[in-house]
Amino acid sequence: MSTLSPELSQRLAEWRAAGLRVVFTNGVFDLLHPGHLAVLEAARALGDVLVVGLNSDASARTLGKGEGRPVLDETARIRMLAALRCVDAVELFNEPTPLRLIREVRPDVLVKGGDYSDREVVGRDLVEAAGGRVVLLPLLPGYSTTALLERIRALE
Repeated sequence: MSTLSPELSQRLAEWRAAGLRVVFTNGVFDLLHPGHLAVLEAARALGDVLVVGLNSDASARTLGKGEGRPVLDETARIRMLAALRCVDAVELFNEPTPLRLIREVRPDVLVKGGDYSDREVVGRDLVEAAGGRVVLLPLLPGYSTTALLERIRALE
């Protein structure tokens, strides 16, 4: 049984029926910045539609990103991502990893930032076994939410 939102399930069925290539990436996307945008735009260019898996607030807190993270709650982060032209759908997940979501979305292309190694990409085996591919995209130098927060704190 699928745990995807009914809207995403319907859209995936329509996209697949139309023969569109589905790209998937995931993350916390806290304090959306140009580095996030560069990866999202490059991910979208690898296929026809981009589905973004978004860590819920509870899930994000398990990732060890630091006190008070995420700064923006999941509702705000969903709205920011959904407003981007390059993002076709955003789906929240509560687990520590997006494995369930990747299994259900069944992307043709799975994308992560270049701060991951090929072996670290959750769901790589599922995507490749289904004939898809995994792409690691270079990060835009000088941008990270942690670095932005450090700069803000230094101004205080």
